[in-house]
Amino acid sequence: MAVHNPAHGRPAFLVQPGSFRYTEHYYPKVLNAQIHSMVAFFLSMTTEQIVSRYCHLHPQTPKALLSQWLSYPPKFFAWSGADLFNVTTSQGVRRMVLLETNSSPSGQKSLPLLDERAEQGGYRLLLEKTFKPMVEARRLPAGGLAVLYDKNPMETTGYTKVMADVFGEPVFGVEYYEDDPDPSARFDDGVLHVRDADGVWHPIRAAFRYVTQRPWTRIPILTKTFLFNPVLACLSGGRNKLVAAKAYEIFNAELVGSGLSIQLPHTIRDVQKEEIPMWLQSMGGFGVVKIPYSNAGQGVFTITSEAELEQFMERDYPYDQFIVQSLIGNYKWSSRVADRQFFHVGTVPNQQQEIYVADIRMMIHATDEGFRPLATYARRARMPLMDELRPEVASWEMLGTNLSVKTSGGGWDAETERLMIMDRRDFNRLGVGLDDLIEGFVQAVLATIAIDKMAAMLLTQKGRFRYKLYRSLNNDDALFREIETASPQKGEV
Repeated sequence: MAVHNPAHGRPAFLVQPGSFRYTEHYYPKVLNAQIHSMVAFFLSMTTEQIVSRYCHLHPQTPKALLSQWLSYPPKFFAWSGADLFNVTTSQGVRRMVLLETNSSPSGQKSLPLLDERAEQGGYRLLLEKTFKPMVEARRLPAGGLAVLYDKNPMETTGYTKVMADVFGEPVFGVEYYEDDPDPSARFDDGVLHVRDADGVWHPIRAAFRYVTQRPWTRIPILTKTFLFNPVLACLSGGRNKLVAAKAYEIFNAELVGSGLSIQLPHTIRDVQKEEIPMWLQSMGGFGVVKIPYSNAGQGVFTITSEAELEQFMERDYPYDQFIVQSLIGNYKWSSRVADRQFFHVGTVPNQQQEIYVADIRMMIHATDEGFRPLATYARRARMPLMDELRPEVASWEMLGTNLSVKTSGGGWDAETERLMIMDRRDFNRLGVGLDDLIEGFVQAVLATIAIDKMAAMLLTQKGRFRYKLYRSLNNDDALFREIETASPQKGEV
């Protein structure tokens, strides 16, 4: 399904309260779907219920400690989406393994309504319970409200319309693309301004940001306009897999002895391109190579053969640093690291006895009651998981789950035929249960806290960005050149 084709210089559009239409902001397969009763129960569980159930299955984790982390008040990263794989070992030990954390996650358009009378669903929950309280708690410059985006118009325009209802005032919707030579958004002395159809620029006091493609190239790290989420959250791990890996490692060290940890594939970071074959060899020839700053399934390469490795090494890449992770595949062809091997649980076999790899997106948000699950859905790979690798089949076809596909014109398509929603039919095929959802939620919260803590470490007490520290964490000249286009360094901190 074609989603968007970018247009340069398109003016901001103004949305009035009362303009939300349910059918325009949910996928067609969601419109008449009934949410699965188990998913509805999970989303309605109290924090106390989640803590009691999790600690019953993980008795080494004190209830008070888990309650403390679920009630953690984030400073910068209050809304996130974690992508998780449901995996197992040869001994049948199940895990929900974190792949990455997203600072501008999708999910609202993919979740059937919990309450059919509340058609604004999770859109309203996020804006009412998280965004609005954060806006009202801050001293902000005079101005209006806006939603900035560079993909996912079905969901972002939904947020724009619901925001107008929640605040009772018009809201600007603004397309803000990386390659736009004449964008309708700009920052003047840290204040966001947007341009309307008459060419008039309007100051913005707060904006919902769904700018996903290298947002640091056009949005400053520090702004006077409140941005939700700020670019600082992206650089701290929400859009930077390399720094995220370090944030997870630091937080896992803090969690030692608590029975809690962020479950991850084995990860090698700060890898130069020429080192990649050596690290893959150490994993048995199977691995995943990632460009740290890409998203939407871009810049991720699954390597299961010499041919796929050669294809990767022959290409040129804009960055100097890579991540290498252990590959989770079929039991017969997954990375083995320190005698530990995960492989995919996968979907329930279909009539042809085919099992597909699927990931689960867990979207969460911070509220006055602590972190809460907000939306969840799943995505399956294009081809079923094979017992034996075949040279004519690219491993990505069996392992890649992201629905977004970049078109030749610079826009995005979404392969929605691979979307698995949490209704009565798809959820049963997914092969997960209530405890898996709870485990995924806890993993999402821990990962979000790790990134928020990293963001706090990257600011001085006076609120200045610590460039020297960031370079020590991510010494990539190409990345720093991009950052300086929107955030020129005024003296090293």
